[in-house]
Amino acid sequence: MLGGMPERRTSPGRRDWMLAQPARIEAALARSQRLPSGGWFVVGSTRAMRALSKPKRLMINGHELVAWNASGGEGLFVAPAACPHLGADLSCGRVDGDLLICPWHGLALGPAGHGGWKPRAVHDDGVLVWARLDDDASTVTEAPILAPRPLRAIDAVITRQANCEPEDIIANRLDPWHGVHLHPYAFSKLEVTHESDEALDVDVTYRFAGRFGVPVKARFHCPDPRTIVMTITDGEGTGSVVETHATPLIRADQAGGPQTAIIEATLATSDRAGFAYARRVAPAIRPIMRLLASRLWTDDARYAERRFVMRRGE
Repeated sequence: MLGGMPERRTSPGRRDWMLAQPARIEAALARSQRLPSGGWFVVGSTRAMRALSKPKRLMINGHELVAWNASGGEGLFVAPAACPHLGADLSCGRVDGDLLICPWHGLALGPAGHGGWKPRAVHDDGVLVWARLDDDASTVTEAPILAPRPLRAIDAVITRQANCEPEDIIANRLDPWHGVHLHPYAFSKLEVTHESDEALDVDVTYRFAGRFGVPVKARFHCPDPRTIVMTITDGEGTGSVVETHATPLIRADQAGGPQTAIIEATLATSDRAGFAYARRVAPAIRPIMRLLASRLWTDDARYAERRFVMRRGE
């Protein structure tokens, strides 16, 4: 649910700075922020979370949380980080089966909860791990609201932080017109070809070796207010997706805030015969995918942070 004026074609003769109208971007952002989230927040990549060997402290939307894996690989848990007894930091505790043992007095805490302390709902979609923090029964969903993904893919996930709010991350992606100007190393052509309230379509040429590039058609849409997804709809890698999730860590009303985690999952697919081999050597490919995504977000994080500063009038 994004875009600008409903159902219109963009004139290629106009300049990008004229097309990237502030009101147009803000209207698209406002529409995305009215979408339901189901109460879910991305907390990290599946690989990283499944690999936890000890409790890990998390800060999500201003809440101190702790994540731990049950010994024996029986499940991942996310719960409040403060012990309900005297407030000890449970991330300093130890794991015994599916229980988390408080480091101060040995209180064993687990799936059954203890008084008002209870683990949060967790969803592992195979690429990302989500935690549900909203307890409002009228708005929560059983699982996160996911966009379609390719059935066969090589996935890679990056995480970085920015001093802004989630909406600033989403706004960055709702302004594709900056692509060839802020990222000339990645794009040699980018034209918005169609807009509606649901999606934004672009023709884009990705650079891969100097002046050489691969032209594709892509679509951007928001499945929830903290996510924007780019799907390649035609050309090399048709069906591949890039999911950009903006998870608030520290809220703007808290000391040191705001801070937002940019958690981006790239799921690359191809109908070429050699893709089966590429999947077998995916561990060697993932670092390259992460490097390319990280380079873009070095620039785009600054864009989002600058947008926050200007929006707050600082």
